[in-house]
Amino acid sequence: MIIPLTRIINKINIIKSMKTTYKSCCCGTTNGKTVYDFEVMAQGNKPTKLDEYKGKVLLIVNTASKCGFTPQYADLEDINKRFADRGFAILDFPCNQFGGQSPESDAETTQFCQLNYGTTFPQFKKIEVNGDGASPLYVWLKSQRGFAGFDKDHKLTPILDKMLSEADPNYAEKSDIKWNFTKFLVDRSGNVVARFEPTADMEAVAKAIEALL
Repeated sequence: MIIPLTRIINKINIIKSMKTTYKSCCCGTTNGKTVYDFEVMAQGNKPTKLDEYKGKVLLIVNTASKCGFTPQYADLEDINKRFADRGFAILDFPCNQFGGQSPESDAETTQFCQLNYGTTFPQFKKIEVNGDGASPLYVWLKSQRGFAGFDKDHKLTPILDKMLSEADPNYAEKSDIKWNFTKFLVDRSGNVVARFEPTADMEAVAKAIEALL
């Protein structure tokens, strides 16, 4: 199969843009770790080693069922269908730390997502992503890519900025997860290459994924 030169150039440009746009002041060292060094809990308290996903491009997302961004589940499922057969997977981690917007049990959350959005990608046990109880996976993810700002054109950006700045005037300087549906893009070698805030355009997310496939 011959890949058109324009497609190759587009991929190179997207990757360059990702490196510039999503560069974080808190990253720069991997401490020799990749995503494959971590173990998480599947629903039913089943340990799952992430080295099961070696060689795949991953999008890791903290989610909630009662959030203004919850409709992104439809976009995520669309992306999953577009790229799953090309070595791509979405890892969904429900989290109740942001406005208590994921209050259900794991089973109830999965049922909600499948009934309302037809999701087929794996959904793991509910976790914490910030604070003392944060999942070690998320401690590492945040060390690789910090917060680089919300999309200025998104209608919810002023609301998020006001709410977060009232709670912590210096919130933008910290790598903590700011809200539901923050996404980390991981390449085939297990390295974090981009972080997308919930306000990021989902088609831009899809293009960044495709550039790695």
